[in-house]
Amino acid sequence: MELVYKGKTKDVYKLEDGFYSLQFKDDVTGTDGVFDPGANTVGLSIEGAGLACLRMTSYFYSKLNEQGVPTHFVAANVLEKTMKVRKATVFGNGLEVICRFKAVGSFLRRYGAYATEGQDLPAFVEVTLKDDERNDPPISEDGLAMLGILTHEEYAVLKQRTIEISQFVQAELAKKGLELYDIKLEFGRDAKTNEIILIDEISGGNMRAYKDGQYIEPLKLEQILLAD
Repeated sequence: MELVYKGKTKDVYKLEDGFYSLQFKDDVTGTDGVFDPGANTVGLSIEGAGLACLRMTSYFYSKLNEQGVPTHFVAANVLEKTMKVRKATVFGNGLEVICRFKAVGSFLRRYGAYATEGQDLPAFVEVTLKDDERNDPPISEDGLAMLGILTHEEYAVLKQRTIEISQFVQAELAKKGLELYDIKLEFGRDAKTNEIILIDEISGGNMRAYKDGQYIEPLKLEQILLAD
């Protein structure tokens, strides 16, 4: 395999058959040793985090593929902590799309003069640029179009799929008595068809979920969700 990219929580390898392999690591994002799905630095390493992330991601991607939602997911290898994916190109240098059902995290930090903690939000979608130097700045639909990152038509698809996928994840968690507060997704263009597809992961590391009003850590979230 050819190493293509070393990321914060995953490394990317190119396979001989033209597909790519994501190697999941135990590193998670956060600051000062505290996990934060919205952070753009590795905050700590949690034993078993990589495997939990892969198991949860495989669970959701398999279900989304069955429903015809376009994703980059091909297969997962739990023993090797790897996921085989289709090649995709990112928008600009990469976008993160957040869907919020409750006012917490960076949303509350920015809009605390108007919002209260835990306030209901109706699947509020916001987009940020992946840019560590500038702390992942939020950007509007018009800004994305003006800068040539994506078109208005592509933004509409991005927003619609974000809401649909997030509400699906929300419903799956609700079956286990879990409440989804927010989730961070990533999209790209299929390298062959140019179709907008879901990429990266869907795991406890990129969402906030609560049970009976208590925040559930990523590893515990995976255990609850995948328990028989």
